[in-house]
Amino acid sequence: MHSTLSPITRWLPRTEGDAWRPQQKLELPTTTVPLCFDSPATSIYIGSHPAHNQHHTDGTEMGKLSYVAANAIVWPTYAVMLAVASVLAYRLRNVRTFLSANGTQKAVPLALNFIASGLGCGVLLAYPQMANVAGLQGLLVYVLTSALPMYVFAFFGPLIKQTCPDGFVLTEWVLRRFGRVAALYLSACTILTLYLFMVSEIVSLRLAVQALSNIKPIPVVVVQCVVTTIYTAIGGFHISFVTDSLQATVVLLLVVVGAVAVGTSVKIDPARIGPSGLLRPSRLGWQLVYILTVAIFTNDFFMSGFWLRTFAARSNRDLLLGCSLAAVLLAVVLLLVGVTGLLAVWAGYAPVADLDSASFFLLLAALPAWANGVVLALVVVLSTCTLDSFQSALVSTISNDLFRNRLPPLYARAAVAVVMVPVVVVGLLATDILAIYLIVDLLSAAVVPVMLLGFWPRAARLSAWELIGGGLGGLLCVFVFGAIYYRSAREGGRLLIIANGLYVDDWGTFGAMVVAPLGSLLFAAIIFALRTAVGRARPGLLKVRARADSDKLFAASPRTSLT
Repeated sequence: MHSTLSPITRWLPRTEGDAWRPQQKLELPTTTVPLCFDSPATSIYIGSHPAHNQHHTDGTEMGKLSYVAANAIVWPTYAVMLAVASVLAYRLRNVRTFLSANGTQKAVPLALNFIASGLGCGVLLAYPQMANVAGLQGLLVYVLTSALPMYVFAFFGPLIKQTCPDGFVLTEWVLRRFGRVAALYLSACTILTLYLFMVSEIVSLRLAVQALSNIKPIPVVVVQCVVTTIYTAIGGFHISFVTDSLQATVVLLLVVVGAVAVGTSVKIDPARIGPSGLLRPSRLGWQLVYILTVAIFTNDFFMSGFWLRTFAARSNRDLLLGCSLAAVLLAVVLLLVGVTGLLAVWAGYAPVADLDSASFFLLLAALPAWANGVVLALVVVLSTCTLDSFQSALVSTISNDLFRNRLPPLYARAAVAVVMVPVVVVGLLATDILAIYLIVDLLSAAVVPVMLLGFWPRAARLSAWELIGGGLGGLLCVFVFGAIYYRSAREGGRLLIIANGLYVDDWGTFGAMVVAPLGSLLFAAIIFALRTAVGRARPGLLKVRARADSDKLFAASPRTSLT
């Protein structure tokens, strides 16, 4: 699930003809609401200049905790987290559950686990920013496309568990269905996705600390990674289930604090609502209906944390109930968090379509200092719990996919520490997180459609040739589309990493998300036809073999894979 949006380019929504264009001029109906233009960024404020740019007499920005106060909150919080989590991890340590916890969770705990896996520190930035840029329409689309994919696991989970009762990640099914090469291919995609999501959580923590306090975020990031590495190395995946419950509680507390801030301290000016245009649909909003649906639905297949929780369900009924409850609660929480992006504009705290604002934290600036201290502590706990979930999922994936779970427990624990080194380095340097998300989204949009055909009995002859070739072919089609659309091979290459971002005044990103899945299916069909023709002319040339091991999904059909 997506966590953080980052600055890419500035566009004014809902102008004449509903077109999006660079910020140069803004024509609004005559109104008594004053406008404030900020130079040189040309940010446009509906109403007075936002309060978060005001300063106290000591130079500290209003709404931010002082250096001393922030330090007095952050470090004791990490100390308590380390002590409590380490003790629990030690008591719960078990070699059998270090990598997975199959068949142990009932519906309600499972729902909390799913909710926690989908709610990191970044949601406090991402969803308000989506509302700020794409309005209510964009927010509703983002919320629904984030919550409804929970049913992916309720539907496909039982099918995969039937085939791989002892597995705990999707690649185990791919191994049995398509073979070793295809499993390594999907594993590479999964590891890349988890790694980038860990980086995004680090960046989200940095942004949150900067928004709430005046301390430097680098020491906070490093200490958090050390804390999660220690107790995750002790307790493994099982401790992640414990922190998930804490994480869900923290999110609810943050929502309550946000509601208190809005209800008691934030004054909405009705005169700002209309000129903001945030309640009207836009072209971007309609584009997001398709883009986010494809991006998030397919990308969730690469999220090992969700699959670990799917296999942890005691029964299929518990899985369905857990996913349903998680979807409803996720939608409610994400909607409440995202609405702050609208309220911040209407209260004069943030400009319209400002990709640099942190609306949730701007509203909290109206609260007393002690309340912001509580929020900072909750954010630290939330980010810590999220990071340990990604850590345990990444280690479980590496152990299962690359070493077939033959790693000694000591090595598995060491792997927890090793994977954090590049995460910290990149997390401290990265700034454009949305671009990172869009890269893995485009990758999943190209890979997952062909993989899903593997569940179809009539496609039992589908092999790793089609899975791998289709995914690579889909990305090639994106490059060709970009080169033609932008009339530049260089821009075609840049489209592979969605270099222009999501909020652009063209159809490039939308087209990439359309071309990737269609291109992958087209290439898979071509490869299948060629493989069939060559196989008939030269049997055995492509080294495709039928897999004879039992498969309850395709009992009547042989499966094929690369040798």
